[in-house]
Amino acid sequence: METQIKVALISLLEAIKRSDGPTIAQEMARLDTFLEQGRLTLHPQLVHFMENRSYAKALMFLGGETDIPVGVCGGKAGRK
Repeated sequence: METQIKVALISLLEAIKRSDGPTIAQEMARLDTFLEQGRLTLHPQLVHFMENRSYAKALMFLGGETDIPVGVCGGKAGRK
C-alpha cells in the first residue's frame, strides 16, 4: 500500500503545481481511502502526516528522509 500512497502523493503534488483541480480532488480522495484502509497497519508517523494532509512530509517519510521539518503540532523535535 505504501507504494500506491507514494504514487498518489507524487501525482497530487504535481497536480497542485499545475493547478489541476480535478486531479487534486481525485488524488486526495485516493489518499483518504488508503488512510481509511491502512490506518491500523501503516506507520503511525505516516498516518499522522496523512491525517493532517501534510502530503509533502508524507512523501519525505516514504522516501526515507529523516530530517522532516517539525510542523505546527511540534512533533518530538519540537518538545524540549
